[in-house]
Amino acid sequence: MAATVSSGRGGRMKEIGMFSFHVFTGRWFMVFACLLIMSVAGATYMFALYSGDIKSSLGYDQSTLNLLSTFKDLGGNVGIISGLINEISPPWVVLLIGAAMNFSGYFMIWLAVTKKIAKPPVWQMCMFICIGANSQTFANTGALVTCVKNFPESRGVVLGLLKGFVGLSGAIITQLNHGFYGNDSKSLILFIGWLPAVVSMVFLGVVRVLKVVRQANELKTFYNLLYISLGLAGFLMVMIITQNKLQFSRPEFDATAIVVVILLFAPLGIVFREEFKFWKRKQEVANHFPVVDIIATENPIPQPPVREVSCWKTVFAPPVRGEDFTILQAIFSIDMLILFTTTTFGVGGTLTAIDNLGQIGRSLGYPVTSITTFVSLVSIWNYMGRVASGFVSEHLLARYKFPRPLMLTIVLCISCVGHLLIAFGAYILNVVVAGRLYDKEALKQLRARGMTRKEGEDLTCTGVDCYKMSFLIITGATVFACFISFILVLRTRKFYRSDIYKRFREAAETVKEPPITLPMERKIGEKE
Repeated sequence: MAATVSSGRGGRMKEIGMFSFHVFTGRWFMVFACLLIMSVAGATYMFALYSGDIKSSLGYDQSTLNLLSTFKDLGGNVGIISGLINEISPPWVVLLIGAAMNFSGYFMIWLAVTKKIAKPPVWQMCMFICIGANSQTFANTGALVTCVKNFPESRGVVLGLLKGFVGLSGAIITQLNHGFYGNDSKSLILFIGWLPAVVSMVFLGVVRVLKVVRQANELKTFYNLLYISLGLAGFLMVMIITQNKLQFSRPEFDATAIVVVILLFAPLGIVFREEFKFWKRKQEVANHFPVVDIIATENPIPQPPVREVSCWKTVFAPPVRGEDFTILQAIFSIDMLILFTTTTFGVGGTLTAIDNLGQIGRSLGYPVTSITTFVSLVSIWNYMGRVASGFVSEHLLARYKFPRPLMLTIVLCISCVGHLLIAFGAYILNVVVAGRLYDKEALKQLRARGMTRKEGEDLTCTGVDCYKMSFLIITGATVFACFISFILVLRTRKFYRSDIYKRFREAAETVKEPPITLPMERKIGEKE
């Protein structure tokens, strides 16, 4: 009796162990790992939160701080190095290098800011922040690119979901930092140094290229993950607004961080549910499928070796549009050059607007709390835009064959409206609406100093005029990007009218349920 009970327990423990191994090696747990990696991979969007500490601790002026910001943007947007490494090595190598770069770069900045080392020269600080920011491209390449390869027919939603978590990462890291270190902005630099590195190290063996298998409810599963991310974004938005209105205590910061962690790990429920379906189907097959006899051949027909051609020899011999390009082929392709020009002139203007949101708010006379809230909420809008671009473009492409380059062109046109509103709307609101209040306060201050206003003396804020001209230039650059983007629309219109996912369906194993593995195989003449 005792032996039977012990045997039953041993069988259950073995089954639990096998199911756990099945989950941790499955496709959906790999997606979960990528979500966590990307959720802490957006430190470059947090520069405004710790740049003041760098400026005050190291005695920098604004131009020097802007120089650091430039090198930060350079490191965060030059991904060719990580791409080339990914061409010749597995994803875990890319993630490992990125983790080392992230920690080393930001750790050295933290040492300098806290004066634990001698004040580094400016060029060294530029190098530190460039290395730390460039680690983000390694996370993007190692996690995001690998996930897209594993779900090629859902690449639009995969990109939108993962990049959405990058957009949220600034708000996520901020809330977690409050839980670890309180409201200490210098410790934030240390936190963004070790946290992304640790997360990448934990999932080195999980993120890998897997066999592509078609799954009937694949898109529905990604939508379920989207709903969880929307809940996380909503909670973060409420906390950002509340924390800027009320003074939080340390226990309240801890509670907020715990809720964020719970929401970050909530996708595990979906992962276990999907993998359990796979596992249950396999068990049903194992219990009912008969033993299969396979006739063994003494001399199997040898397969001809596949000749691999060096990527250097195929630089100027790209495949047809829609096939996988190497990094070098993509760099020298006309489509990539057009896309690079479009993003430089189009997205560059948007980055400029984001980097100057704080200064714009101050020039308009907004209180500090309102400026902080507005800048923090950019993380939420960043998430919404990224998610919408992925899911909406995929829906329009699947239903109406709507080309993604045309979607990009439309978005750039809309951004032109936003730039013009900042250029003219801010001017009108500040000068026409609030101008009288500014004039009244300025005259009051002049009288308090025993002075009078001279004829023709300007009392309005000069920053508005400066931003007006700047955003008019940005608008012109964005309009130019729209025209360049439309060239790409014309070049790819035939491709997007075709079935762009046909080759993935042909290459993948078509199943509505998980792939079935035969429980036993026995060769003829082989002893059981």
